[in-house]
Amino acid sequence: MQLTSQEISYYRDQLSDCEPAMKSLDMIEDAEGDLEDAATSIALAIGQTPDRVDWLDGWAKRCRVAICEVSFRSDLEDNYIENAVKYLLEKKICPPLLITPLLIYVVKNGIEQFCEPLSYKLGNDNETL
Repeated sequence: MQLTSQEISYYRDQLSDCEPAMKSLDMIEDAEGDLEDAATSIALAIGQTPDRVDWLDGWAKRCRVAICEVSFRSDLEDNYIENAVKYLLEKKICPPLLITPLLIYVVKNGIEQFCEPLSYKLGNDNETL
């Protein structure tokens, strides 16, 4: 997944007051916008060992409940990640430097599709009440 310099600038504007996010964006820029390559570099730098091709997707799924919070889901649908970044940093759900590439990955792949399994489960749970 490739980000353009304009997309990186767009996220920088949103996250200018968030140091971990800015460091992540620097690494994405250093990787010439290659999100997976940058995320792998970040993971290695923080002691993670990405051992599968789809490891970023795996991390995203671990954070799915938090990422799909109703309170900022519409923001993510509009490609606005600041509130979600701050929430995930506050909750310490995943390593701070991975939050930004993780959210960009989810947004670029489609938040509706990503949250659908959770919505389906919540819908089924509500039917049994």
